Amino acid sequence: MSKAEAAHQEWVKKGFHGEMDYMAKHGTKRTRPTELVPNTIRVISARLDYLPPKAKDSWQVIDESKQAFISRYALGRDYHKVVRKKLQKLCTQIQEAVHDVEYRVFTDSAPVLEVALAEKSGLGWRGKHTLLINKDHGSWFFLGEIYTNLPLPVDTPASNHCGSCTACIDVCPTAAITAPYEVDARRCISYLTIELKHSIPVAFRPLIGNRVYGCDDCQLTCPWNKFAETSQEADFHVRHGLDDISLVDCMSWSEETFKQKMAGSAIYRIGYEQWLRNIAVGLGNAPSKPDVIQALKKRRNQASTLVKEHIDWALAQHQASA
Repeated sequence: MSKAEAAHQEWVKKGFHGEMDYMAKHGTKRTRPTELVPNTIRVISARLDYLPPKAKDSWQVIDESKQAFISRYALGRDYHKVVRKKLQKLCTQIQEAVHDVEYRVFTDSAPVLEVALAEKSGLGWRGKHTLLINKDHGSWFFLGEIYTNLPLPVDTPASNHCGSCTACIDVCPTAAITAPYEVDARRCISYLTIELKHSIPVAFRPLIGNRVYGCDDCQLTCPWNKFAETSQEADFHVRHGLDDISLVDCMSWSEETFKQKMAGSAIYRIGYEQWLRNIAVGLGNAPSKPDVIQALKKRRNQASTLVKEHIDWALAQHQASA
């Protein structure tokens, strides 16, 4: 993990983590498992497919600019609980066979270098977009880990099969993949729509298009995803029609409607205000139609300062194109 540790430290040093302070504050606990969980001598890495079956084609939604595109991982229930529950079930079974086992379960929930660990375990390789790619299953899956004191056999790390392909780099709307295997989160649409809590930089707003929660472009264009399989997990199936939903409709939601529709979803954690902020940007990039303008103006009268700023930007976009 020494190579991964050096790469992570350099990434943080460049400031590519943006306002994700948690990526820096834990020091070497993120790269040295025994510092995070004492007595850890092995890490069990696992993957779980999440691509929902019967979801509308992603490119079709992105091309229909009056629709809201939501990253495919967030169309169903929050993966944190689903993956953790499955890993906990596995640990219970292990505990029945080995009574003195020590363990701790993670899934994107602690200072853990998930991709580096999964690569080391043989689950796949780190793609140029920095996500894990499996030769037989693509990249549409979640990762989870079990830190344990069991002296399990060590697997052979996966080899890299990206070759000379630069599809993910070329397709990124905001040029966030600044070099192969390196992403400047501050430019990434997933960061801008999810992790960034205040105003989205104006320069990036037109590039976001109708991507209101996350961005899948780098995965959609990856050749290895022709081998991806849809999820068999019912919790990851599309809920509330989120695979193809109108931006105008989303802007009309009350806070109660947002909470009701997003309950149990990963989207819930960004909150209503941030959701409206993102929808406003999407509407600013939508065609200048009466219902689009009306939706923005109607929401402006009751919007927070943050949302109002993005609505004013959106209205200015339409005024400029008139």
